[in-house]
Amino acid sequence: MRSAYVVCLTVAQRSELEAITRRACAEHRQVVRARIVLAAADGESNAAIGRRLAIDADAAGKWRRRFCRSGIEGLIDLPRSGRPCKFTAEVVAGVKALACELPTTAGVAMTRWSCPELAREVVTRGVVGQISASTVRRWLADDAIKPWQHRSWIFPRDRYFASKAARVLDLYARTFDGEPLGKGDFVLSADEKPGVQARHRKHPSLEPAAHRSMRVEAEYTRNGTLAYFAAYDVHRAHVIGRCEPTTGIAPFTRLVDEVMTGEPYASARREFWVVDNGASHRNWAAAQRLNDAYPNAHMIHLPVHASWLNQVEIYFSVVQRKALTPDNFTDSTP
Repeated sequence: MRSAYVVCLTVAQRSELEAITRRACAEHRQVVRARIVLAAADGESNAAIGRRLAIDADAAGKWRRRFCRSGIEGLIDLPRSGRPCKFTAEVVAGVKALACELPTTAGVAMTRWSCPELAREVVTRGVVGQISASTVRRWLADDAIKPWQHRSWIFPRDRYFASKAARVLDLYARTFDGEPLGKGDFVLSADEKPGVQARHRKHPSLEPAAHRSMRVEAEYTRNGTLAYFAAYDVHRAHVIGRCEPTTGIAPFTRLVDEVMTGEPYASARREFWVVDNGASHRNWAAAQRLNDAYPNAHMIHLPVHASWLNQVEIYFSVVQRKALTPDNFTDSTP
């Protein structure tokens, strides 16, 4: 028995339906519905389509009919009403508002909320009689509220923050006092990485394998601590570094001497040393000390709490991730 709904496809419709059947990311139900319509357009009956696709003939008739009435849009599921809401909008808003408060202001002896604790607190307050932590988690996810996470921030307290930061950024862009840097000018970003521990694991690490990450023994022995001083040539991507037993003015001075007595820096016209406000190179005294020893060297201080503007920190981050983590060293020899 032939269906009263005859499927006639345009070239564009057939192309789109065939693309759905070939699409790897398409849902299975959408692929089946596209094949039903394509088979119907080729003249097959609902029963024949059902046998070939291993579905009920009534299902084939349903999607044939939906396509004839609404086109390809008719192959999409209609909205469903779903189960009636158990919680009112006021309850949902109340839980989200509580999640946006610090627990201490709510009289709870904690520093951060978790979903189970929020669920217990709203029940204690009588906002709702009973609620699960998973429901609270779903509501918070709708607005990307994550009270169990935190990020640090700080007020810039250097009154000359903008001008100091602009001077450093200009140097990175090969400009100083409005004039482009010449071939004999170099920009060096310098700092120290203190507290590099030489920890030796008690058992060898296990290499990664299928479905298993690398495993590192938790127990270790301590074999000393070093400080790593480095000067990064910003425009030549060249690093000069040295290890010292501790931080301080003297170790930093030895790094400066190593850099400034080697070429091309010894014969350069100007070297700009970009440094933060650490104790090894703080304030005007450190700048004067550098300039007295090497008249062609000039120390440029970053604003207070702006070490993130120092490009050598990027290099230190790479060293930490690529060479020091996970640490496993038999001794502290550099």
